[in-house]
Amino acid sequence: MELGTRNRTGTLGRRAFGALAGTTVLGLALGGSGAGGAAGTPAGARRPVPTGPPPARPAADGVRHRVETDRHSLLVDGRRLVLLAGEAHPFRLPGPSLWRDVLEKLRAHGGTAVVAVLDRRQLTPFPGHDDVGGVHGLDRFLRLAAGAGLYVVLRPVPRPGPDAEAWLSRVHAVAARHLYTRGTGTVLLYRTGATGPGETARLRERLRADGLDLPLVPDGSPLARGEVRGAADPAAVRLGQLDALGAGPAVHTVGTFFGGTSWGWLPGPPAPGPVYDPTAPLDEARRPTGRMAPVHQFGHLLRHVPDLARLTEARGGGARDARLRVRHLANPDTGARFHVLANDSAEDVTSTVPLDGRPVPVTVPAGDARLLASGLPLGAGPRLAYATVQPMAVLSAGRQDIAVFAGRTGETAQVVLDCPGEPWPSRLDDEAAWAYDHGRLHVTAPLPAGRPVRVRVRGADSERPLLLVLADDAASLRLWPYETPSGPGLVHGPELLREAVVDGQTLRLTGDTGDECPLRVWAPRGVTAVTWNGRPVRTVVDRDGSLRARRPLPGVPEPALPALDGWRRRAENPQSAPDDDDGWTLADRRTPASSTPVPEGQPVLFAEEYGLPHGDVWYRGRLRGAAGLEWVSLAHRAGPRGLVMAWLDGEPLGVHRTGGAGIDTARFAVPRRLRERLRSAPGTPLLAVLVRRTRDPEEGPGGADGRTASGLVSAAFGGVSPEVRWRVGGPPAPDPVRGPLNTGGLCGEREGWHLPGLDEAGWEPVAAPRAEPRQGVAWYRTGFRLDVPPEVDASVALVLDGVSGARVQVFLNGWNLGEYGDDGQGLVLPGGVLRTRAARNTLALAVLSDGSAAAGPASARLVTRGVAAGGVPVDRVPAPGRTASQPGPAGFSAAGSRSRTGVPGRW
Repeated sequence: MELGTRNRTGTLGRRAFGALAGTTVLGLALGGSGAGGAAGTPAGARRPVPTGPPPARPAADGVRHRVETDRHSLLVDGRRLVLLAGEAHPFRLPGPSLWRDVLEKLRAHGGTAVVAVLDRRQLTPFPGHDDVGGVHGLDRFLRLAAGAGLYVVLRPVPRPGPDAEAWLSRVHAVAARHLYTRGTGTVLLYRTGATGPGETARLRERLRADGLDLPLVPDGSPLARGEVRGAADPAAVRLGQLDALGAGPAVHTVGTFFGGTSWGWLPGPPAPGPVYDPTAPLDEARRPTGRMAPVHQFGHLLRHVPDLARLTEARGGGARDARLRVRHLANPDTGARFHVLANDSAEDVTSTVPLDGRPVPVTVPAGDARLLASGLPLGAGPRLAYATVQPMAVLSAGRQDIAVFAGRTGETAQVVLDCPGEPWPSRLDDEAAWAYDHGRLHVTAPLPAGRPVRVRVRGADSERPLLLVLADDAASLRLWPYETPSGPGLVHGPELLREAVVDGQTLRLTGDTGDECPLRVWAPRGVTAVTWNGRPVRTVVDRDGSLRARRPLPGVPEPALPALDGWRRRAENPQSAPDDDDGWTLADRRTPASSTPVPEGQPVLFAEEYGLPHGDVWYRGRLRGAAGLEWVSLAHRAGPRGLVMAWLDGEPLGVHRTGGAGIDTARFAVPRRLRERLRSAPGTPLLAVLVRRTRDPEEGPGGADGRTASGLVSAAFGGVSPEVRWRVGGPPAPDPVRGPLNTGGLCGEREGWHLPGLDEAGWEPVAAPRAEPRQGVAWYRTGFRLDVPPEVDASVALVLDGVSGARVQVFLNGWNLGEYGDDGQGLVLPGGVLRTRAARNTLALAVLSDGSAAAGPASARLVTRGVAAGGVPVDRVPAPGRTASQPGPAGFSAAGSRSRTGVPGRW
């Protein structure tokens, strides 16, 4: 969702920032779970719900739950809840067992909800058949989300079309089995696009009729406005999050938490490469990026500092420097106050801000923001007077309270505590210093890179010590607050903490490690032993009250990766040859179903009109009266990175690359020798055109769905005006396992050249996937084996060197992983599709070359994009191959004109 009030960093604009402050009742359409009452008061309540601990992590617990709302937060079973939701696209990771990994990482990094985005085009492999199983397993995804302790915000993207209603019914039927209100799952909210009052009412009735007892959240409603999308760097993420916090939404959304790749013919952004969203905190290799630290800190802040769940405007608190936008907020129940300082300028700004009645100098970096807290309860002991670093978590572990604060590397953190009686601080790390003056303890420490600074405070005011943990961004990513029925705790050290379970006196931890790392555990009372991934860890009790591992947790070496050799090559595109094409579909329609106009006197050429909604599509036009032809002009709509290749009587005319989403024109001159041939032997020459189509991510399908269509639009000719009889061909019947967007219209795809089990007799052995310059399509195949230990999660990518001008479509074990993008990072080979346990993998490359340079990459190699000891069990994704009885996809014969199962061909 892109809001009109957002700037380029994804933050709320000033006008929306102020307008949301006056919101009194959230615009939710609630189902039978209970509607919100008057501003600040749930239905049937006599007074506002006070600040308190949030509800426990959700689960399919068999208990009915009540969901309400007021102007501050969600109200779940009478407890306040503010969500940090991360958007995930399960269909962009074709390894369902790895969905668990993504969901557990979202929870570990502070997420409390996942926005499940579903796209109809990817889930409809055949007309009239909507697939929500297998690699599209919605039921499995919702069960995994419940198992990870995450609420689900359901966001179907049906797109317009005659099959949309049937698809939506299938989705609703699955979701109805996983409702949080009924205790059968954790589906909590239903997100939809911007809707008018009438459409909202109709959708609400539709949800009720389909058994979905869910609050409806349209785009643009106050609940949906806390979204940060497309942030360029960590500072922009923080700025967007804290701007939204000042606006007070009950759901903060991290845009795309994990987007994965636009594998196959999925719609993707108009940029090179298949990576769906390069700004996601979790990249396509399922590894955290530089944008993760602010997400991690903010998510745990919302979860572990309940004072943020009920905020009102407070007076005063402005900065002396007008370049800082300041928002002063307060919790009326606890007295905690928060200052949001936003710096939209291009320079660092240092100014004083009145914190707890005193001017405190604060520096806000350019394009960044800070959250400063004052008056915040830090457990049973001292109260926070103010701090110049952001709180991240406040919790009680064992016999002490712990307060975690986060800032930037190298800055000096200041934490001031109200201590009427003189405390007894203990320095646990050398950087810390303190001074006690007039009832306040002033703790200062420069934040070292990647290592927290600890100070333990004991005193006469409380029997419970307070442990201050001060961390920079890198160190905060190794701090893991956790919750158990025995109480909360904190872990420091590993790359990821997935789960913490108290079993008697033992705390059983599971998670991931990359490099060798320390392990320090602050555990609930009564815990005396620790295990890590099932193995006992020898610990000692440290001065900070933690159980510290005597030895670091071991790292994991990178696995040995095989060389990619033994390549075989075969050229294709026989469609460009002037042979018989009676088996092709005649393009003779005169009235389009889409909104794209057709020039008068010309037939409809849009690929969607002939049942070819995606992938490469071929056109063959027989020209009558072509003697004297000088040039050919082809109007087309191929998308932001589309491609048009043309041949005349088998002779290449050239290649045109599109640069936008609208209608473009490719003009090709007819070579002199070919013009002379047409004059001497007129006949009916063949104009063959290959169109590679891409789509803008917000585009819907065209053709019969009434949207803009793709493919050729019209043709014009110079020198003569020949009569043209067009035929069109494209993808075969959809792959019943891999889905509709796996297979395009190349000859090799129809013949199954991308599938395992192909008989490669007749293929030419080559040293590398590169051949002599030639306009057209060439295929390359090889195989390789990996042997990664089962306890190791290795993310492996394919790197192609020397890709210049060619378009390379990558197939692994028959799965179309998308077009290779030359970004230096390589194309991630998703686990499950990639066989990592001593099994053979089949790699195939379809190379589209313009003939100006060598066709194909100079070399290909495998690299690791991340290795961790831990991970989740990975199931193999089905990858049926080519057999003698089924030579091509979906049973198509080698001739390609008719399937052995009777399905008509499309040539």
